[in-house]
This record gives sequence, C-alpha cells and structure tokens, in this order.
Amino acid sequence: MPIDPRHPREIRRDIRNGKLTCITAGLGAGHVQANLAVLPRDCAYDFLLFCQRNPRPCPLLEVTDAGSTEPVGVAPGADLRTDLPRYRIYKHGELADEVTDATPYWRDDLVAFLLGCSFTFEWALLEAGIRLWHVEHGKNVAMWRTSIPCRPAGVFHGPVVVSMRPIASADLSKAVTASARFPGAHGAPIHIGDPAAIGIRDLARPDWGDAQEFRPGDVPVFWACGVTPQAVALASKPAFMITHSPGHMFITDVPNSALAAL
Repeated sequence: MPIDPRHPREIRRDIRNGKLTCITAGLGAGHVQANLAVLPRDCAYDFLLFCQRNPRPCPLLEVTDAGSTEPVGVAPGADLRTDLPRYRIYKHGELADEVTDATPYWRDDLVAFLLGCSFTFEWALLEAGIRLWHVEHGKNVAMWRTSIPCRPAGVFHGPVVVSMRPIASADLSKAVTASARFPGAHGAPIHIGDPAAIGIRDLARPDWGDAQEFRPGDVPVFWACGVTPQAVALASKPAFMITHSPGHMFITDVPNSALAAL
C-alpha cells in the first residue's frame, strides 16, 4: 500500500467525495487515526463508562455532543457522517447495512465516540524498521474475538478484540517499546505467541480483516483493538449503533506525537 503523506483534510475531502473507499492503513502519514462508535444518547453514558473501564481496547479521544457530526477537538470542519471510507450499521445486535455515507442513518440523539487506533502506532513500528506485511501488500490487518472478557458497564458487555501482526522475533522488543509509547492508541501488545491462550483457534481465519503471511522466524503479536465495540454490539444488542467498517478509520488532524507518552 502506498504511503499517502497528504494532510488529513485533503484525504477526508477525497473520502467525502467518494474518491477513496479503501482501508486507511498508510494514509495521512504521521496523523492519528480513530475508530468510530455512534450510539443513541439514552445508552451513551453506559458506553462512556464501558470505555473508561476498558481503556486498552477503547482509548477515548473525543466524545461529541448529541446530534453533532463535527469532532471539533480532533478535526474541526470534518463530518463524521461522510468522512470515513466505510461504515457499518448495527440494529439489535445484527449487522444491518454497510455504507460509504452514514447521513441517511444519522439522528439528532446520536453521540459519537472516537477511539484510538493501532494504525497510529504502526508509524512508530515502521520508523523502528519493523516490516508490516499488511501495509506492504495493501491488505487489512487481521482481527479476532478473544476469550478475554471486557469489564461490563451498564448494558454493554462482550469480548476483547485483538489485531495481530507477524513480527520477526529479533524485532519483538522494538515492537513492544514502540507501541507502548502510545497508550491512547492501544499501547503495548496484550499477548505474544500462542493464539490458543487467548481463544484464537486458527490464525489463517481472522474474524475481520485479512489473513497475514508469516515469514520464517515471525511471531504473532496481538494488540487490543478498536473493533471491540463491534463485538460488544453483537453481544449486547443495542437497538442502534453506527461504527466504522474494520480497517476504514477516521483520520484526524492530530499528529501522532500528541499521543506519545514518552
């Protein structure tokens, strides 16, 4: 996948105009990407509490006012209805639709949550000289439900979702150190090695995204993932929820350095 160094405003404009509908890994070089979860106001407090209790998979970047489509803190002038390449619509725990424009589904009582994304710390991995197969080949990162439960909050409960990247064994310490600098983008891995230990049976069959190619000496490394709210939607069955489609993130105006803790 080619690296797109343009400012996020330019990339979002192309997304809004339908010129870009691809996954966003490699886009908006050096800028924070975000997962999206949009819920009715009557269950928004429960979800806010859920995020606070589960900061690794759901690190909060911004919460909008009810009905607002503009994330003024991270991307003034952007529109959360149109500025992601692809959205998913959930109704009562079922995937009801997948669209490139969420405007027809938007309501005045909706509260949008933007959550940190691993695509942010991937820039730190690349800068550390770590190869990322999915970026090189224009694929989506692989994601799975795990056997690790989230801490429930109100109506919300469900499993932690992880993303996985094959990392050369010689680069493991660099990968841990580089990603740990970004707790607002999931931070350090939550598991390294045997996938069965966290309930994953088959690395060749991800629940979301694309299967990854392993080179000799590669080790599977698992990070908490912002697709967790979608697994929670399937488990908790809220009446209505809008999310990003896995891998199709919101690109903010915030530089990655703003999330670096060290």
